[in-house]
Amino acid sequence: MRWERVQVQQYQVINGDASRPGKRWGHTCNAVKGGRFLYLFGGYGKDNCQTNQVHVFDTVKQTWSQPVIKGTPPTPRDSHSCTTVGDNLYVFGGTDGKNPLKDLHILDTSTHTWICPSLRGEGPEAREGHSAALVGKRLFIIGGCGKSADTNVEVYYNDVHILNTDTFVWKCATTSGTPPSARDSHTCSSWKNKIVVIGGEDGHDYYLSDVHILDADTLMWKELNTSGHMLLPRAGHSTVCFGKNLFIFGGFTDAQNLYDDLYMLDIDSGLWTKVLTTGDRPSARFSVAGDCLDPVKDGVLVFIGGCNEILEALDDMYYLYTGLRDERRPEKLSLRKQLKLKCQEQNLAPMHDNALTRIENNPDVRHPMAFMGCGQPGRENLPLNQVHPLQGKKTFQARVTESLPHGYTIETYIDGKPLRGILFANGPSSPNLANFNSSRKRAGEFDGDVSNGDHCNKSKASRTLQQDSLGHKQAYNLPGKDSSLQEPKAEASAAAQDLKNLAPSNNVSRLPEFRTNPESSVASSLNLNDARKNATDSTSKVLKEHSDSLQDSMASSLGQGTKEITTRVLVGPNPTYP
Repeated sequence: MRWERVQVQQYQVINGDASRPGKRWGHTCNAVKGGRFLYLFGGYGKDNCQTNQVHVFDTVKQTWSQPVIKGTPPTPRDSHSCTTVGDNLYVFGGTDGKNPLKDLHILDTSTHTWICPSLRGEGPEAREGHSAALVGKRLFIIGGCGKSADTNVEVYYNDVHILNTDTFVWKCATTSGTPPSARDSHTCSSWKNKIVVIGGEDGHDYYLSDVHILDADTLMWKELNTSGHMLLPRAGHSTVCFGKNLFIFGGFTDAQNLYDDLYMLDIDSGLWTKVLTTGDRPSARFSVAGDCLDPVKDGVLVFIGGCNEILEALDDMYYLYTGLRDERRPEKLSLRKQLKLKCQEQNLAPMHDNALTRIENNPDVRHPMAFMGCGQPGRENLPLNQVHPLQGKKTFQARVTESLPHGYTIETYIDGKPLRGILFANGPSSPNLANFNSSRKRAGEFDGDVSNGDHCNKSKASRTLQQDSLGHKQAYNLPGKDSSLQEPKAEASAAAQDLKNLAPSNNVSRLPEFRTNPESSVASSLNLNDARKNATDSTSKVLKEHSDSLQDSMASSLGQGTKEITTRVLVGPNPTYP
């Protein structure tokens, strides 16, 4: 891993003052918008007092600014906590230099406005040196140091308070297990549903290096059994969470020894690692602020300011390049994988006009085919590639995609749901059908594509006759008014002409021939009773929902006079289509 001292490109000057935060310790810094902006608030150092100023660092432009903040700001403070909740920063507690604080303020970074929310419930006592962590919508405040109300002596805490950031209700949590000892100057970090407490200083000036985990769901404490190169006891350090790894930098001990070392803890395994680094590393310090800039800066952590061994505030800033990747983020695909994924998405995209053809007498004429809902002769044609849901109606759309030796594969959209089906013909087929092209159907190959927008209450046979008559008119652009059940001769003549037009030829773009009963011709045997019988025999059998719509549509597409043809439609979800 590599350290790098950040060289600021430029900074603004407002009212004669530079917009850089300057030297400070006991402050906080929080990354928002994926690490694009870093908000620094509060701390001690400027003019040897606390501050409540807000400074913003743009990690892309490498520039500092001091925005104008609306609303009522918190009082100047240090040793507070500041937690990122979406685009908001929740500032709690700290000290004004004389007394510990217990107020809560919210900075909306999208509008640069301070908000003082109305709170309910049992909140924490005034404290400083505590730590905070967020799990879901719950803000956990753990530990810290305050003062007793009567004797004004220091009091160390190990309690847990939870703020619901939706309802702004505080709750003093009742925990189980073995909690950490009362302490301050420790750190809290969250990973999944766990809160990890590391180190700190207890009420007997004893410095700690233990690791405790609070399950945020069960509120049970347990001490983590760690191994590896163990962390030395310390307080005032900074801990930054990146994935399942916690990075600990800096801190101090009782002998006024400060640390400039870097440790990493694997939360899942409990393994400590002392990290060897290269580059220009920061000097030993405590009360330093840090956060993670990933994903804007992949695997980069940032540390700002702090206090050195002569108790002098610092103003430098450092990047730590970990070279690691957050396991919660999807893998960055190579160009080859991105190209492959793009091709797959294009192949899965619905086919449009070039896949839809009108059945014409001339097989060389290719046009987009439009369909009309059955039972509505006056309704305008709706192209299949445009979805026009009819209020209160169920819609069915189908497209022939491949021709098989004994049928066809179809793609359907029923009420907007994609389905795939197979249309089988049980009757004997013509010799040309066996050698029929199995690729996507070209002009003149479209068979059985219907948009069914209505459900008629008439009998199935009567409904089928009307659909057949309407289908022939639309597909062949036949002039005239809608046919009626009182005109069987006209229907027989139209059906005979249709079958004649569909006779096989050497052109592969024609529809395959369906062989009819050789004992009688279609024109002589077709009458009203035969039509009803044939329509009933050729009714499609649908194995899943929307069966009525699918049966009516398939019966209309098969046409009249195919006595020996029985169809079955197997419909199932198509997992490859969105």
